[in-house]
Amino acid sequence: MKIATFNINNINRRLPNLLQWLKSAKPDIVCLQELKAAHADFPEAEFVKAGYHAVWKGERTWNGVAILSRSEPIMTRDALPGDPDDKQSRYIEAAIDGILVACLYLPNGNPQPGPKFEYKLKWFKRLTAHAKKLLAQDIPVVLAGDYNVAPTELDIYKTKSWDDDALVAPESRAAFAKLVKQGWTDAIRILHPDEPMFTFWHYMRNRWPRDAGLRLDHFLLSPQLAARLHDAGIDRDARGKANASDHAPAWIELGDAKAKKKRKRRSKG
Repeated sequence: MKIATFNINNINRRLPNLLQWLKSAKPDIVCLQELKAAHADFPEAEFVKAGYHAVWKGERTWNGVAILSRSEPIMTRDALPGDPDDKQSRYIEAAIDGILVACLYLPNGNPQPGPKFEYKLKWFKRLTAHAKKLLAQDIPVVLAGDYNVAPTELDIYKTKSWDDDALVAPESRAAFAKLVKQGWTDAIRILHPDEPMFTFWHYMRNRWPRDAGLRLDHFLLSPQLAARLHDAGIDRDARGKANASDHAPAWIELGDAKAKKKRKRRSKG
């Protein structure tokens, strides 16, 4: 099973790019962020033509999240619990083929300090509380999306120009580390411990051509899924297309749990 996450940065404007990537990459499940479209403006018909079902929660102008799937997704949640007054479309969950898939778009938090950064940290705290409950259910879960955090110095190009940015703030990094420490596996980093694996390149200052990127898009896997992790990567070429998002799709591949158990038994014999 191939699962991808892609901050599309305006789904209707980038729709040709997205459809082209879906055709070439052939993911089974895709988590999308920054739809920047009202709920009624989501291009569901185009994804049906491409062979995907969809669940989504739009938001006019900003935010918006969606999950595409070859199999019919059963939406279990369209908001992160913990604050009923938070109306921003940043979280959606669906059960797909025995896996709970959570698609998230964590707040950017800039400028910091300030109310936007406080919102980011509060949202992170709510995510951590919900994630803990998901782990306690002892089920296969993936938390996929744009976390708006470059967790370590390896996850950002060599620079000091971002030192005051919320994406690399000590509080943001500490919140991400606290979440992972619950028992989640950072899928991309565990398979690529020494490579930057950038997923985002700002449009400004020629950052894409000079590979001045950050790793902001992550897959956190519960122990049941971490045991099935087979491969992970970034489709960097998508960032270089005309009219591209400022993010590239990230993906993981999961093996079959039963097949892995059989192989282990045979190796022990």
